[in-house]
Amino acid sequence: MKVQGARAVVVGMARSGVAAVELLMEYGARVTAVDQSAVANPKLVELGVSVRPQEAAAFEGADLVVLSPGVPADLEVLQSVRGRGVPVVGDLELASWFLKGEIVGITGSNGKTTTTAMTGHILKASGIPVQVGGNIGTPPASMVKTSRPGQWNVLELSSFQLETISTFRAHIGAALNVTPDHLDRHYTFEKYADAKARLFENQRADDFAVLNADDPVTRGYGERTAAKAMFFSSTGKVDSGAWLDRDQIVLDGQQLMPAAEVPLRGVHNLENTMAAAVMARLAGATHEQIRAAVMSFPGVEHRLEFVRDLNGVAWYNDSKATNVDATLKALAAFPGGLWLILGGKDKNSDYRPLAAAMKEKVRGVLLIGAAADKIGDHLRGIRHGEVSIVKCGTLEAAVLHAHASARSGDTVLLAPACASFDQFENFEHRGREFKRLVNALLTKEPGKN
Repeated sequence: MKVQGARAVVVGMARSGVAAVELLMEYGARVTAVDQSAVANPKLVELGVSVRPQEAAAFEGADLVVLSPGVPADLEVLQSVRGRGVPVVGDLELASWFLKGEIVGITGSNGKTTTTAMTGHILKASGIPVQVGGNIGTPPASMVKTSRPGQWNVLELSSFQLETISTFRAHIGAALNVTPDHLDRHYTFEKYADAKARLFENQRADDFAVLNADDPVTRGYGERTAAKAMFFSSTGKVDSGAWLDRDQIVLDGQQLMPAAEVPLRGVHNLENTMAAAVMARLAGATHEQIRAAVMSFPGVEHRLEFVRDLNGVAWYNDSKATNVDATLKALAAFPGGLWLILGGKDKNSDYRPLAAAMKEKVRGVLLIGAAADKIGDHLRGIRHGEVSIVKCGTLEAAVLHAHASARSGDTVLLAPACASFDQFENFEHRGREFKRLVNALLTKEPGKN
């Protein structure tokens, strides 16, 4: 639609919303900012934009409404707006109207950030023009100014961003996996999976859908798009894409690299690597360039991040494990001797699948946050004596308990299976606090200052 001169209402003044305001003003729109909080944003003050409360009067006369990812698309106030025929879109849709170059869109319940970062890393190392953003850090609207023809825009995309698209199209779209998550927002798994599937609905025959062949949901997306389907698999050969052949990663029928050369723990990270390799190959990187770049990939903070070894105990920060499936994948990356820190803000999750995995690997579970009681109830199936379950309440108490209990050769793993918003600003804040607490343990050791 034509933005210049239009009256646009942007809802939600977190980072993505502010970026949308800036972009709309750059293209000549008259912008109204709406947020539940009345706290003045310095950037909006600088732009001369005041924030109005989230009420019907703020939407009167609107030609366009843009929602930040954190704003539910089913807000009651939006019903009358849609009834007047006013487009209601998200920040991703808005940015796609102006982005230059090709788009790589990456979604999934888990692994999005690692795969997005790795794909960008491979392309950059291969000399291919690229910028990385989306849910990974830089809002799509902020990427418009730095986009160029011939460039690749590699975007991490959440279900919240995808549920509000209209014409958005990715030349390469990838779905890594789909397992129950965000059911507090989407209500049912089917609606959540459908939101993810929207990544592929506007693709054409000359586009590509990169899909996990081992996940029945993502595999089924291949039937819902006009794009050419490419697959990756850790369990068997695929017709087109990448797969794990014993200890070798194979890409397009040629050996890419030994799995042991991938510098990240866990089978799930081999899957992430295969997905990134397929996308990088489609974008023009060679096998040799992909292998070299994967080997130099430093990993991503808060994703199975090694913090330190303390008296023979390894400490790992997987604060981004905000759902049960992510925690299961984290558990699978270790042989045993684990002290697992679980808990936070519940997302209407079922924690019972964790019990079976714990029996073989976990010495103790340390529960924190608002979901502690529910998780404890769901883990009742673990027989007494198999796994110690302790309600610690706070992250600090859990770290101290683990420090006192773990023996040399054990591993302490923060993989909460929950959101962080009960005690922290976000999962990054939780992860940084965990690392601070772990590093502070040094001062408690004999002979340390």
